[in-house]
Amino acid sequence: MRSVAVHPNIAGLANPEALAAALSDAQYIASPELATASYLALALAKPLLLEGAPGVGKTEAAKALGGVLGRQVIRLQCYEGIDAAAALYEWNYPRQMLALRQLEGSEIDLYGADFLMERPLLSALRNPATTLLLIDEIDRADQEFEAFLLEFLSDFTISIPETGTERATRPPVVVLTSNRTRELHEALRRRCVYHWIDYPDPALEAQIVLTRASSVAQATAQAVVASVGLMRAEPLTKPPGVAETVEWAEAATLLNQQGATWPDAFRRAIGVAIKDQDDLAYLGPRLDQILPGEAA
Repeated sequence: MRSVAVHPNIAGLANPEALAAALSDAQYIASPELATASYLALALAKPLLLEGAPGVGKTEAAKALGGVLGRQVIRLQCYEGIDAAAALYEWNYPRQMLALRQLEGSEIDLYGADFLMERPLLSALRNPATTLLLIDEIDRADQEFEAFLLEFLSDFTISIPETGTERATRPPVVVLTSNRTRELHEALRRRCVYHWIDYPDPALEAQIVLTRASSVAQATAQAVVASVGLMRAEPLTKPPGVAETVEWAEAATLLNQQGATWPDAFRRAIGVAIKDQDDLAYLGPRLDQILPGEAA
């Protein structure tokens, strides 16, 4: 059987388990499925598409992956109405006009490198060996931008009318995230290695809390995770994500160290976990049953 060549993206990472261990060292606890999807995306030089509810750790996964690979994370935050100029490049028109006034009568190249402002896609294309391109919340962009992005991911070229076409020397490492507020086009999904990130199970989430918050005791982590699980089962507008779980455990621990009792510490720090007034009002009548009790 012919062996598969080792792609430069995974040099030093023998298998998905090695990647999971490296992510853990970077304080990101990845499930075996996420580690495998990430490893395969790197090995096959394909974009990685991470979908899941807000707060499950999609963006943090991309940042941790960049840290493991020793790459600068270039983030393109998508939003409604984003266009190619915001993603590719722009000419610095004020600087061009200033140069014209200062060098009047002299020959000047207004479309030289000094006047070109790189945006995330062009920056990643020019530096594929040292960057990781994070296209965050692609579902917030419209379908026209998604189609444009698909074309970019297909050949990794950018045409600049004033200077010509630029092509990546090799496919950049690309991670896309989606909160699934709308369905992505099937063509984009086929282009990527896909993984759905769900809320972690209680044991894994407690491990994440202990990894990210060294001041939190194990019993506190377990109590917070159990309470957050109850909150997520409610029809909340903004259920707490993993980051909120970690921060709530930290905040309650801090208040407890300052003299607050455990139930009171959790209650006083509730704004770290629940960040919507309607959600707080909805949980109010049963908050005592949801809040953690004793912790150590």
